[in-house]
Amino acid sequence: MGTMVEYEYRVLVFARSVSRGDLRRAVAAEAEYGHWELSRLRLYLGGARKVWLRRRIIRVQRTG
Repeated sequence: MGTMVEYEYRVLVFARSVSRGDLRRAVAAEAEYGHWELSRLRLYLGGARKVWLRRRIIRVQRTG
């Protein structure tokens, strides 16, 4: 029986005034220290950016 992979998500919203370099550094810091990976990035008409990060949920199975 296969196990289903579960993820938890975190959404970050950046205003249009945030530079691409600052956004990249913020996402890289989350990835490095929080073990997040980029799931989706959306650019909106006004210039705002919404970033979805995800990481696997590891469930420990009880033995005994």
